[in-house]
Amino acid sequence: MPLRLTLRLVPVAAGTWAVALCAIHIPDAAPALAGVLWLAVLALLAGAAARSRRPGRRVAGHAALVVVLALGIAAAAASHVASAQPARDAGAARELTGGRAIEVAATVVGKVERRIDGALAFDALATRIETGEKSRSVLVEIVVRVAPDDVSDRRLLDVGAVIVARGTASASRPGERAVLVVSATRGVDVRVAPAGVASTTAALRQRLVAAAERLPGHGAGLVPGLAVGDTSAVDAELDTAMKESSLSHLTAVSGANCALVVGLAFAAAAAAGARRSLRVASGLVALVGFVVLVTPEPSVVRAGVMAAVAMLGVLLGRPGAGMAILSLAVGVLLVVDPWLAGSLGFALSSVATASLLLFARPLAGGLARGLPRALALALAVPLAAQLACGPLLVLIAPQVPVYGVVANLLAAPAAPVATVIGLAACLSAPLPWLQDGLAALAWVPASWIAATATTISALPGDLVPWLEGWPGAAALGAVGLAVGLLVALRRSTRPRRAARLASAVIVAVVAGIIGGGGLLTSVAGRWTLPSQWSVLACDVGQGDAVLLRSGGVVALVDTGPAPEPLTTCLDRAGIDHLDLLVLTHFDLDHAGGVPAVVGRVGTVLHGPALAEDEHLLYELAEGGARMVDARAGVTGALGAARWRVVWPPPQSRAFTAGNDASVILDVRGGGIPPTLLLGDLSASPQRALVASGALDPPYAIVKVAHHGSADQDAALYATARPAVALVTVGADNDYGHPREEILSVLSGVGARIARTDVEGIVALWGSETGVAVWRERGG
Repeated sequence: MPLRLTLRLVPVAAGTWAVALCAIHIPDAAPALAGVLWLAVLALLAGAAARSRRPGRRVAGHAALVVVLALGIAAAAASHVASAQPARDAGAARELTGGRAIEVAATVVGKVERRIDGALAFDALATRIETGEKSRSVLVEIVVRVAPDDVSDRRLLDVGAVIVARGTASASRPGERAVLVVSATRGVDVRVAPAGVASTTAALRQRLVAAAERLPGHGAGLVPGLAVGDTSAVDAELDTAMKESSLSHLTAVSGANCALVVGLAFAAAAAAGARRSLRVASGLVALVGFVVLVTPEPSVVRAGVMAAVAMLGVLLGRPGAGMAILSLAVGVLLVVDPWLAGSLGFALSSVATASLLLFARPLAGGLARGLPRALALALAVPLAAQLACGPLLVLIAPQVPVYGVVANLLAAPAAPVATVIGLAACLSAPLPWLQDGLAALAWVPASWIAATATTISALPGDLVPWLEGWPGAAALGAVGLAVGLLVALRRSTRPRRAARLASAVIVAVVAGIIGGGGLLTSVAGRWTLPSQWSVLACDVGQGDAVLLRSGGVVALVDTGPAPEPLTTCLDRAGIDHLDLLVLTHFDLDHAGGVPAVVGRVGTVLHGPALAEDEHLLYELAEGGARMVDARAGVTGALGAARWRVVWPPPQSRAFTAGNDASVILDVRGGGIPPTLLLGDLSASPQRALVASGALDPPYAIVKVAHHGSADQDAALYATARPAVALVTVGADNDYGHPREEILSVLSGVGARIARTDVEGIVALWGSETGVAVWRERGG
């Protein structure tokens, strides 16, 4: 099929997507939007009917048909939003939010997944909401978040279970499918276990996870992920490695998984001599069964629909109409679920599929000019996907995985093998001996993928920082286009030669900038920092990550909100191993970067941990770290320096966990000026700390509490008398930190203020005249 005909249905998908996006973000306008579009469809149909008898209008008729189809499907999507809005408004009524205690009866409709903070989260369909003595019947989608220990029976919490969640609710953001986000702080009770098909599929998945858990290494956790998309056994370290190496898509049920299942069923039917219609029917039956097995949540249904439309193309004898099939699938899915228009996952899936259909062949042809054809084709597939998806991925995290294509090339042969054998192991649950054997076989390719991810992610410069937001997406899109043109275009005409030359210049300039920047933030980074630093505040955004160094022995106090900025800082400082990791408390902005240091820590000194925080300590212990519970009076050495815990008090009932139970350290000696690190302590415990007499002022350096919030006790800083006040804070944060109140207090006690939001990395050390301060931005 010519390309112009293949692309003819693209306006259908694009128009429906744009209309659905407008409708879900401005739902009050959805009825009017739907009405206008339906009127336009009727007008076009009436005009076409009036001209139907006129000769010579065939081409225009085809174009008009596409326009009518685009307007009709877009109108259907807007109509769906308009019809659903009254129920959604009732579910998000003001009296249900604002911190009021509520009780929600709901049915679980999505996978139960563990978030980075350890909490469980899942989609559910709410049927009843109670506030006080009032009860109302609803039918809206919600997201429930709950601590694992607050679930009455974790084994029964799966798709199809009927639950009651107690806690508080907040309205979801505009454009999201869920109407409410329920924080089940008072627990989730499973009232009715999954039954029927849901019960059977849940048991199959759980038995596969149990069989895989008996296997060693990272590969064990990947077996259920590759087979049925269950990532519950994937630990934080491997999850980070999979994302950094661009392999996380392998554990998300996608069109590739569906195509694999359909292909196996189709091939089996063909081998049995079935005619085409029966082969297609067997493929569709297998597809439906697979979707039910892995849970029919939106991302899985989307993948299934795309595979089903492709099977329709086979039945019609036109499997080459790839973009037309994709465009139709996108339009149908947006009618069924308009809120997919705001899903970045849906956008990534659609863009990746389109890139393979449009660009894989030209890229393979260009690569084949210098590589064996088989290798060129193998490289073209991940290259096309990465060039197309990269601009969207930087909207999530402003970084580019340098070795993603190589990682996908290495993992490509193992992924389908692990998926097929793992799926067979899942279905063989009634025969435990067979399931164990198949799971062990699937473990081999899964371990190869895990080893690929961990090896690639450990390479220097595996992630390159990039511009944030839409400017970053546009810039990476331009670079991707330049790379594609450079690879695919032949130098047959003058315009093509000019395009290749321009592309080569763009790629060379960007490569030079990235290479130089990568060296400065990794291998050569330590050359750009003062060699004599003893205290170094990393620029990790809105969070804390402070390095202390004495005699070559290194401690890190907190890890910041995410692994990536912490990794960048450690690489730049040339830190491979941490002798001591201090987790002052377990809020995300202080412990979110833990995955970056798992396996690299000698001792962990930690504050009071809640049940949902224990997984972080477990992962660190599994990586070889020794755990020490921090309480006032605990002391230790860091090289020639000494550290002393001055807060929290032992067995305190007033300050049990969180900000006010932050581990507060006094560190001094061995080249480290007297330093006080105040965690996220608020004014009340600050007053108690002063009254305890545990402080030993004056301090050369004080790490200001809670990123410079206003909830501070001025008497603490007057007592500490800091020469330098260090404020670890993110630029343009939503909290207004650091607040003017605390900055005035710090100026009033004569402290020099150093802050990471405007000055970047801050390095400090003792000098003959006091404390020397070096700022990344400002010197």
